[in-house]
Amino acid sequence: MTAESSTPNGGGPDSGPGAASGNSATSTPPPPGGISRRTVVKGMGVTLGAAAFGIAANPLKSFVEDLTFDEFIQRHYKELTNDELTAVLARLKTEVKEDYGADVEIKDHRPLKGVKFGYAINLSLCNGNGKCVEACHKENNHDRATNQSYIRVLEMPKGTMDMEKGNTTYNHAVPLKDKYYMPVQCLQCDNPPCVDVCPVQATWKEADGIVVVDYNWCIGCRYCEAACPYHARRFNWTTPEIPADEMNPIQSYLANRPRPKGTVEKCHFCLHKTREGKAPACMEACPTGARVFGNMLDPDSSVRWILENKRVFVLKEELGTQPSLFYFFDE
Repeated sequence: MTAESSTPNGGGPDSGPGAASGNSATSTPPPPGGISRRTVVKGMGVTLGAAAFGIAANPLKSFVEDLTFDEFIQRHYKELTNDELTAVLARLKTEVKEDYGADVEIKDHRPLKGVKFGYAINLSLCNGNGKCVEACHKENNHDRATNQSYIRVLEMPKGTMDMEKGNTTYNHAVPLKDKYYMPVQCLQCDNPPCVDVCPVQATWKEADGIVVVDYNWCIGCRYCEAACPYHARRFNWTTPEIPADEMNPIQSYLANRPRPKGTVEKCHFCLHKTREGKAPACMEACPTGARVFGNMLDPDSSVRWILENKRVFVLKEELGTQPSLFYFFDE
């Protein structure tokens, strides 16, 4: 398996204004009385320093003002007991009903044992139709007003891997004969810089390779968004607008439930589906068969076969992020 490096484009139409177990032996034990929002907010000034905290405090002010008392005192996902998590899920379900008028089911999907998810995209087959973008938008309950999605499809000139030459705002018929098309989303890195910079540990990598976000713990400082070299994170500037009849009712705490205003979100490989043995929505929607998803630890999986038999490459390999999303062309 060989690799080539490239530099991703910085913009797009949607840019703009292990196992996480409550009883995990690998989790850092909470201090006496547990970790509260109040403790984190108080400690931000020391953690970031006065200047950095002043910048981070702008979204933080709105974040705190919009919190209910139960949200403010809620502990980190990893510190919740089973009973506490059950109560949180019930509260979130009620809030979605009150805010959106939709009846939903919110579960807690944990990583599967013996699974490391990987994604491979055949750039010879992708024709830029954008069905993956649309599917992500609907499946993950994105804000309808901004047409948000975790996926951008770059229209690239043939003969170059310079992502700065890519275009995400094309609206003509596709494909063009002198172009090829490259979908970009979170690459679920093994060495994710977004995780390293989070001052409150609201984002982390789980055992199956998915980098997740605790939306109820994120303070919206956007450090992770700035640190991601793939521009794969999105910030909720407003409360998402989703009509009740368009709400996807099958939801998960760390996945596609409606995200609060002032928090950062990202692709999570549709963990509410993939951790139940299903394909991610973008792969289901792809009409050309360009997307291949599966367990890289399974020697019989399609994605494993591609990694062993195709000349794959990852974006910005020189950064050492070790992505779990790969690209390849047919020979």
